Amino acid sequence: MTKATFARRALRWLLRAFLIVTAGSILWVVIYRFVPPPITATMIANATDGRGIVKDWMSLDAMSPNMARAAIAAEDGNFCSHHGFDFRAIGKALQSNLQGERRLRGGSTISQQTAKNAFLWQNGGYARKALEAWFTLLIETLWSKRRIMEVYLNIAETGLGTYGVNAGAMRYFRHDASHLTRAEAARIAAVLPQPKKREAIAPTGFTRRYGDRIQRRIGQVRQYGLDSCL
Repeated sequence: MTKATFARRALRWLLRAFLIVTAGSILWVVIYRFVPPPITATMIANATDGRGIVKDWMSLDAMSPNMARAAIAAEDGNFCSHHGFDFRAIGKALQSNLQGERRLRGGSTISQQTAKNAFLWQNGGYARKALEAWFTLLIETLWSKRRIMEVYLNIAETGLGTYGVNAGAMRYFRHDASHLTRAEAARIAAVLPQPKKREAIAPTGFTRRYGDRIQRRIGQVRQYGLDSCL
């Protein structure tokens, strides 16, 4: 076999593999448009330490609107207006981090976090970020904003071994997510960035202040229609 023939065959195999992976990822996203993700890489990774997996899917229709508004207030104020990436927020986060602020800021949208949580894994560097961008484009194209928010609120880690805001509501407040008050929804939203280190019950320090700030913003989200796509 000549080098030219080997190169052509290798190129064909690479192209075939690329098409298979691309088609498979699209099919995966289409399935999750209608079917709740049964498990995620994050759940599997965390379950190995013996904590198990506690989750209880709840549709966005059944969930208190305070929760989606709290998520928008805390994580992504432009959720309804961007197409997966908030480049202004990314720029602000980068500038803040370069200036050496004590708390690193992230620029990830709810869409990006949903893509990561549903299809990928935590950490992973630039390779995972590239895949995250691809899946973000797919869900923004193939899902509605309501579906993105619904999946996000049902698979995000809300405590040690606890996934989704409904399971989180039962853990912290002993009732389901359909009855979340503004204060309760804000506390869960405050936990989301660091669910292994923060608690929604009797929060103190930064978590308490952050939750109070989110609670105040919930009214603004409703007043200015920042949740209009839901």
